[in-house]
Amino acid sequence: MNIKEVIKPAAILFVICVAVSAALAGTNLLTEDRIALAAAQKAEESRMVVFPGAESFEERDGHYAGLDGAGQSVGYVFETEGKGYGGTVKVMTGISTEGSITGVVILSHSETPGLGANAEKESFRDQYKEQPVGNLTGGIRVVKFQAPNEGEIQAMTGATITSTAVTNAVNSAIEQYQDAYQSEGGN
Repeated sequence: MNIKEVIKPAAILFVICVAVSAALAGTNLLTEDRIALAAAQKAEESRMVVFPGAESFEERDGHYAGLDGAGQSVGYVFETEGKGYGGTVKVMTGISTEGSITGVVILSHSETPGLGANAEKESFRDQYKEQPVGNLTGGIRVVKFQAPNEGEIQAMTGATITSTAVTNAVNSAIEQYQDAYQSEGGN
């Protein structure tokens, strides 16, 4: 075997790899600001969904405070996660200063389409609204085959693991709220 027969294709492959890497790096540089802006807009929209009563949000120690027009806190928004069937389920939860859940949004998941992915549906997420968090010990529970009471949500048919993952994430938000604000009387 001749050394030129080995070096020539290797050199061509090297040049191709450098060119493709440069193209990818250039594309990344051109789009990273747009991607960051889109992510920030999506996060702001999600905060408005979970806490529609707030006019603006202020970042505080790992979560956001929802503020009214006078700049007073009306509630808090927490981003948490739970272990689902297909991986991590990231959830945003809003909690009012009065101590009830104002909304839940699924930020990302890898759950099964048609089953666990139904956690994104409003009919499932609305079960969390108005759940009181101040006196919940042990958090919200998932129930199957029965009508849920206060502090409980009905599991999605065929997706109990996903229902539990979302509930665990919401319970993490409740714990953060209780640790940060319950001793202060909600403010």
